Amino acid sequence: MAEEKKRTRRANGESAIYLGKDGRWHARVPMGYKDDGSPYRRHLTRPTRKELVDEVRRLEKQRDEGAARQPGKPWTVAKWLEHWVENIAKPVVSENTYDGYEVAVRVHLVPGIGRHRIDRLEPEHLESLYRRMQSAGSKAGTAHQAHRTARTALGEAVRRGHAAKNAAALAKPPRMEEDENEVEPYSVDEVQSLLLEVNKRRNSARWMLALALGLRQGETLGLRWSDVDLANEYLKLRRNRLRPKYEHGCGEAAPCGRKAGYCPARVQVRRETKNTKSRAGRRAVPLPGPLVVMLRSHREVQARERAAARNLWAESEYVFTKPLGGPLSPNTDYHDWKRLLEDAGVRDGRLHDARHTAGTVLMLLGVPDRVIDQIMGWEPGGAARMRARYLHVTDPMLKEAARKIERAIWGAPENLVVDKDQDNEA
Repeated sequence: MAEEKKRTRRANGESAIYLGKDGRWHARVPMGYKDDGSPYRRHLTRPTRKELVDEVRRLEKQRDEGAARQPGKPWTVAKWLEHWVENIAKPVVSENTYDGYEVAVRVHLVPGIGRHRIDRLEPEHLESLYRRMQSAGSKAGTAHQAHRTARTALGEAVRRGHAAKNAAALAKPPRMEEDENEVEPYSVDEVQSLLLEVNKRRNSARWMLALALGLRQGETLGLRWSDVDLANEYLKLRRNRLRPKYEHGCGEAAPCGRKAGYCPARVQVRRETKNTKSRAGRRAVPLPGPLVVMLRSHREVQARERAAARNLWAESEYVFTKPLGGPLSPNTDYHDWKRLLEDAGVRDGRLHDARHTAGTVLMLLGVPDRVIDQIMGWEPGGAARMRARYLHVTDPMLKEAARKIERAIWGAPENLVVDKDQDNEA
């Protein structure tokens, strides 16, 4: 049966299918309009009419669902990622989130998959990148960060019609080893060892806010005296301290030759703090009596430091400052934590492990979930998930559960009298 060769009149918006002089079947599929308002059609060609019709129907479906590529030169992955991170993500995410995205894009994604066209990127390309990253020494967590960044960036490309599918949403990131994320909260004995060492140090209350109340690093370093109500024994959390970011101030004429952070004339280009974005994060936290005493003493010591420094003191209103005033750097704070652990003879751990410790102690003390959520700053919708992540079942808790089971089933220990004769007969 001869296939029809001539074009036929079609309705507006209908695809044109015809046999060309080259012996192949061709189609012109209306896809919408260009930026200047002129019609945009995609040209397809296949050796047989059946193959072409199948491809036309697939493209029409993508068009009708809003998933088809828009007119214009296709984006490469590199160009899209660089555009997305600077022009789409940066204005709407926090500085710390942007930093994570920027590093993943610049260090891993652009060198690894940047040459591919965004509409031709496949999950296998990403999976190959993750394997190469691990072979080069990257941890699985680093590959996961790159994966999350790619998934977010490509998802935006799909929403805007630059790609039909999100390859990162289909790709499988590397398996995270169980011990890579395993957190062992500090025991009560370890916390008490830390407390003994903390009392010898400057800014001692800073560490007890982390160990006793689980305050995040940014929340603690962003705390100002106007947020602390010692008379009523509570503090208000409403801002976070950001990691400083610097640019050179030495000028191109006489460059210092150092990294921007070590430039003698460095210029701070990031604000010091940002307001807490979530309602749960903006919260009041009760202060235990000993912490109230520590903060009162800390305020007196800071007043003496200010008087001794005189005009060298950098006024800032922060609760925790450098010896000459001014906000503490998160990097300096991190290294202070490491020295504290070493001096106290306590096993090494992340600063964030103190937050896990505080949450677990609250659970161990039987504090109601709703109060734990308030103290820890967890959103109601995700509080159960966060409790599962941060509240750890410790050995003492398991032993206490075993004792409760013993009392409930077998009764009090003194009632458990075993008949030796019956036992021997058995």
